[in-house]
Amino acid sequence: MATATSETCYRHPDRETGVSCSSCGRPICTDCMTPTSVGMRCPECSREKTQVRSLGTLQAPVQLTPVIIAVCVVAGLASGSIFGARGDGNTLFYTGALFGNGSVYGFLPEGLGDIANDGEYWRLITGGFLHSGLIHIAFNMYLLWMLGNLLEPVLGQVRFGLVYLTALLGGSFGALLLEPTAVTVGASGAVFGLMAFAFLELRSRGFDPMASGIGPLILLNLVITFLPGFNISIGGHLGGLLAGALCAFVIEQSSQRRQRTLGLVALGVLCVVFAAGGIVAAEQTEGLFG
Repeated sequence: MATATSETCYRHPDRETGVSCSSCGRPICTDCMTPTSVGMRCPECSREKTQVRSLGTLQAPVQLTPVIIAVCVVAGLASGSIFGARGDGNTLFYTGALFGNGSVYGFLPEGLGDIANDGEYWRLITGGFLHSGLIHIAFNMYLLWMLGNLLEPVLGQVRFGLVYLTALLGGSFGALLLEPTAVTVGASGAVFGLMAFAFLELRSRGFDPMASGIGPLILLNLVITFLPGFNISIGGHLGGLLAGALCAFVIEQSSQRRQRTLGLVALGVLCVVFAAGGIVAAEQTEGLFG
């Protein structure tokens, strides 16, 4: 809606108005106004069909999301982890070497390879592609597919990939900060980050996140996170939420300033910060057993 002074309706020259059509800009009086989702329109423009581009109606291709899902499924099959645990009673290891060499844990007194002792920093990323059972991977992949189809068309493959990586690293950081000696796997940290991003992105675009279903989805998953007996990484989920929220802030600020490159750089900085935080958290834990 635009305002004007000392203008008359284009259809009724004897009527002064301060309102203009949101489409063509012509001044319109109260009799000529037609309320629409994008403001007041004149009779001619209100009869035209306008394609509204929103968070859920953009038709850009979704390419990266199925690739991430495929990698998680292949990793689960290769490690054997999606078929159930074969642990030793103390740690959540599987017989497959891929799971043992890729899961997230900071320091284990048993002398097994870890981040703190052996510098196995890749665990910060690879743990997000491994899962501890069929239900675990199925639930995460369902949420990833839903959120990826919502966000990837809006962000594009590059920014979506950086948001996902930042949230994944944020989840690893949170897990290592709160439970550095626990074996943590799963894409849920990254998925929580996408949920937080979607919540804030919807709100910034004028949508009600609670009515969209994203808000209740976050609340439900948070409740499940804190329920006893589910063996869920609280730090991983909270770290992912924090990372996703920071990504949303960074992208919103860069978009307002029309500085896309700066936004990409800022996302890269967030990745480094969370990765460094995870390494520091792991190494601090080593001192407790030294």
